[in-house]
Amino acid sequence: MVRRRIPERTLRERILDRDEYRCVYCAEILPADSLTLDHVQPKLRGGDRSPGNLVTACRTCNAEKGSAPAWVYLSDRTEQRENFLRYARGVWPRHRRAIVEEVVKGSKRTA
Repeated sequence: MVRRRIPERTLRERILDRDEYRCVYCAEILPADSLTLDHVQPKLRGGDRSPGNLVTACRTCNAEKGSAPAWVYLSDRTEQRENFLRYARGVWPRHRRAIVEEVVKGSKRTA
């Protein structure tokens, strides 16, 4: 008897499922072909392709964020930041902390 190996779901499929096909920045639920995988900490800045560093993002939000780390992009975008903290449950805790810390730093600068 030949045993057939069942292919693993791709990383993309796992992230889309985890994030419920929702852009974690604008909170819009979209079909898979309208979503991208976004690096919370971009590869250019040392980020990797681990699930804890990847989130789903619509093309518009991903383009707006560009190569900025999520904590920089979200520092002055209250609604997107709240969405991210609500829906990006699978990211590394250090990324979530960095977002909150960036907001605190920003509020101290304006005080």
